[in-house]
Amino acid sequence: MADMSYLKDKPIAVLGAGAVGKAIAGDCALGGSKVRLCDLEPFAQKTLMNVERVGIKFYGEQANLYGFEREGFAKMEKVTTDVVEAVKGAGIIVVATPTFGHVPFFEKLIPVLEDGQVIHIFPDNFGTLIFRKMMKEAGCEKDVIVGGWSSSTYGSRVDKYGDVITHKIRVYYRAMTLRGAAMPAKDTEAFIESSKYLPSMDAVTYGEGAVAGDTVLDTGFSNVNPVLHCPGAILGVSTMENFGRVFGEDKYKFSIYSHAYCESVSQVQYTFYTEECDLADKLQVGIQPYKKEHFFSRENVLGQEYMGEDYVIPFEEQDPIQYGTGPFTMENRYITEDIPVGCHVYHELGKKYGVKTPVIDSMINLACAILQRDLTENAYTLEYLGLGNMSVEELNKYLREGVK
Repeated sequence: MADMSYLKDKPIAVLGAGAVGKAIAGDCALGGSKVRLCDLEPFAQKTLMNVERVGIKFYGEQANLYGFEREGFAKMEKVTTDVVEAVKGAGIIVVATPTFGHVPFFEKLIPVLEDGQVIHIFPDNFGTLIFRKMMKEAGCEKDVIVGGWSSSTYGSRVDKYGDVITHKIRVYYRAMTLRGAAMPAKDTEAFIESSKYLPSMDAVTYGEGAVAGDTVLDTGFSNVNPVLHCPGAILGVSTMENFGRVFGEDKYKFSIYSHAYCESVSQVQYTFYTEECDLADKLQVGIQPYKKEHFFSRENVLGQEYMGEDYVIPFEEQDPIQYGTGPFTMENRYITEDIPVGCHVYHELGKKYGVKTPVIDSMINLACAILQRDLTENAYTLEYLGLGNMSVEELNKYLREGVK
């Protein structure tokens, strides 16, 4: 087992102050760590408002099988818009931004990396591949570990009043298991061990435990967002758009889990997943295993993360914990991120390695038709991820050893 105990007393830097970043920062501070929270302008004017003065209010149901929870006002050691200031001397660096926010942080982070630092990306969404590619392009040879997770540690939302983003973060569930891997995979053991020094992972560490993914493509395929969000939003769009007018409900209480999921949507999601499994099998890279019956539940496979393998909510029952989690419009990350990143990467891999992905491809086509623009225009490609022109054998050598 790798010894990562040198991280114990080092500060933790959290880059990104949205729903995931604020939750991780608040939880880590309440767990006893010194935390530095950083966001970039112009977003920081809103996302960091009041955080330095009063801290982060961390609260909510925090549902999980083992009843792990924390709450309170969490004070940061530092609140800043300067990445250099945030990461100097830090042990663990958490990147917790939407996918398209990765590169702006990576550009500022790579030049100031220090030997021994461990980067955790929540969720990875192929960020580890981009980070390593950018390190190479910058000539950076710092001895760091770079890894990512299949999902966020939480279901979390920032409290907002109109357009005002507050310092309050509601956490409605906590993962008790999470799948992670490093790039290259030879660092995965040390990466998983380092998570024990990240208090925001305590519900996982003291729950079912972190699971080592086979490679970062494994964690990419195991990211539940595309398989849950895209069919749920696209096939449930009529319920979403009519929720506040035909059904007479408050539109901001809508949730795809509570109001759009049904047996037919689940069947599409399961078929989507089997296409991911076919890709993982062809590329020999692994994927989170699920049984078919896991998909036929109000919370689909999401419930496995925080309540265990046997957690099923029949479609005849309501799911109040998810009320208000949206999305409320198709102009939402459930589509504008999960289509050009997750779905398009799967499509590209299928095209490159001869695996058919008709359901995944249909999600891309329908989303483009609904939003009346080409969501693949600036989508992730294999070349952008540093995976172009590789055989299966070359791909695995790179993913596992970092050698092309």
